[in-house]
Amino acid sequence: MSNESEILQLVYQVILDRKANPSDSSYTAALMQKGIDKILKKIGEEATEVVIAAKGGVRKEIVYESADLIFHLLVLLGHQDIPPEEVWSELQRRFGTSGIAEKASRNDTA
Repeated sequence: MSNESEILQLVYQVILDRKANPSDSSYTAALMQKGIDKILKKIGEEATEVVIAAKGGVRKEIVYESADLIFHLLVLLGHQDIPPEEVWSELQRRFGTSGIAEKASRNDTA
């Protein structure tokens, strides 16, 4: 496991631990307890902040806001009991396929 994927897995494990063992001092536990609507709202806010940072073009801000977005996506996955490996597998499935062709294949099955 690379350091990059290892940190994602470690963060996800902490998220699962906060879900199973909530404490009053945990932001993640509080977010989980507020439910799916609050988690989705945070993802929307963080995605918007990534867009604003990217528009501003300041590398450090883009990195910081992207980390926030990825964290909140991991919270969503944890809340929904979806291991990140399922996302990685989907990315692997798509790898080497034209984005246009991949999207068209989804439209065929919809």
